[in-house]
Amino acid sequence: MDTKFNDLEKQFYADGYSLVLKAANSGFTDAALFNAIKDMYQTTDEFISSFCVYAKNQNQKRIACKKGCEWCCHQPVYALSYELDYLNNFIKTRFSNQKQKEISARAAKKRKKLEGLEKEQLVNTKYPCPLLEDGSCIAYEARPIACRIYLSMDVKSCLKFYKQPDNKTNFPALFSFPLRIGRMMNEGFKAALKTNGIVAEEFRIEEKIS
Repeated sequence: MDTKFNDLEKQFYADGYSLVLKAANSGFTDAALFNAIKDMYQTTDEFISSFCVYAKNQNQKRIACKKGCEWCCHQPVYALSYELDYLNNFIKTRFSNQKQKEISARAAKKRKKLEGLEKEQLVNTKYPCPLLEDGSCIAYEARPIACRIYLSMDVKSCLKFYKQPDNKTNFPALFSFPLRIGRMMNEGFKAALKTNGIVAEEFRIEEKIS
């Protein structure tokens, strides 16, 4: 592994860890934990913005993702329980009761659609996220790390992955570095929670939207 990347991964892990310690020092209230998650997302977004600039300046392939490009929003998205608590809080505080009911109904419909499938079978399923409306995410500000770091360099590869789910040799052309950095940040956050007696579990988004 490239030493420079390895050092950055360690730093982002440490950053995620320190955010939880800061929340613990504030009394570990829901508000303190949600602020820590918000800071984690902001740090991740800032890194991705810098990565975009770097790729452009180095004449490398650019991130092809943009609003209205929704192919990745039709596959299973996994997030940790604290991320889903944050997402649910966002939904409950930002949307009307009617909109919340619509989101909950779409989540239940997707759960039913994927019910009984093994993880290996879920990989290539294509069914819209309950938060997807008119080609974009209605909870974009609160989307999990997995959504933030899923960055494609070729939209055609994403479209092909969407249209040919049974082709096991076909995968989106993703940037690996943002994936690694975001995961390490989240791993640090999760590890710090564990040291404070909180064990985070992983779920698909629709499994925990209430």
